[in-house]
Amino acid sequence: MKIFILFVLFISSLYATKISDISSIVGVRENQIIGYSLVVGLQKTGDGTTSKFTLQSIANMLKAMNINMRATDIKSKNVAAVVVTATMKPFSRQGDKFDITVSSIGDAKSLEGGTLLMTPLKGVDGKIYALAQGSISIGGRNTRGSGSQTHPTTGIVYNGGVIEREINVNLYNQKYATLSLKEADFHNAVAVQKAINKFYSTQVAMAIDSRSVKLKCPKNRSMIEFLAEVQTIDMDYKVKNKIIINERTGTIVAGVGIKIKPVVLTHGEITIKIVENETAQKPQGSMPVDKNLVIGLNENQLYTKEGTTTVANLVRALQKLGSSPKDIIAILEAIKSAGSISADLEII
Repeated sequence: MKIFILFVLFISSLYATKISDISSIVGVRENQIIGYSLVVGLQKTGDGTTSKFTLQSIANMLKAMNINMRATDIKSKNVAAVVVTATMKPFSRQGDKFDITVSSIGDAKSLEGGTLLMTPLKGVDGKIYALAQGSISIGGRNTRGSGSQTHPTTGIVYNGGVIEREINVNLYNQKYATLSLKEADFHNAVAVQKAINKFYSTQVAMAIDSRSVKLKCPKNRSMIEFLAEVQTIDMDYKVKNKIIINERTGTIVAGVGIKIKPVVLTHGEITIKIVENETAQKPQGSMPVDKNLVIGLNENQLYTKEGTTTVANLVRALQKLGSSPKDIIAILEAIKSAGSISADLEII
């Protein structure tokens, strides 16, 4: 497996951004809906006789159409049992159409060419919010890894869902609203508060915790106008240093300027020494990686200059030593556990 490392250069920890990019309005959100149904019209690629729930579903459907038949008498392979999932956008209205995802739950080989029967889609409260029906498309829906092979048991019905019940969110008559930051940070919560109050030259925003900022609508504006203005306000946003590691693909994403404190670590045949030296120069025969990092005589040790060691040049040196993606990830995790990396380490 090859490793892919992406280093992003951060010139400063503060960035100008719009409030809408880092926050959302509490109560204005998407809602998940789900349903169970059958896909028909398959070319002998549907569920087999081992999927008894599919046969029972077919029997129940036929019974609703005044055709009595036992599930054990049904042998069709042109039908598949599926779970239908979708997302209702905020402020969806009756008659609005949306895409739905259809996934097989039996032993069907493919849903290609199938038609989804009318499916009630329910929310977490058990109420029906939408109906779904239509022809399934699986072309290019999903891929495995980096290849182009599709998942034939998962498909999409474009505009196959129709909203039947609305979720009412009455913002217009509200006097107060709350912003929720996408990442909890006291500094950014206060920065949002200051930016909004400065824009209106009055106290209309108050940070109540590290993620929430309460807003009071000015008297000369409606809540809709107020929120529209708030979302476009520019502010200085503090970005946390973070290292993202995808163990499945071997991808590492890190800021170039993330420094590593002095540490000594041994992993297999590799010894990492980050010490407080003025230079990274070592005895003759050492192989320099850059001006701040040198590979030792036995090519299994790293010597780096204190104050300049970063995740970027450490990973680059480990690659030159022939370390595998698994080794590099294990070393970064160990250094983080030792407290020598202050950035957050996120495994996905």
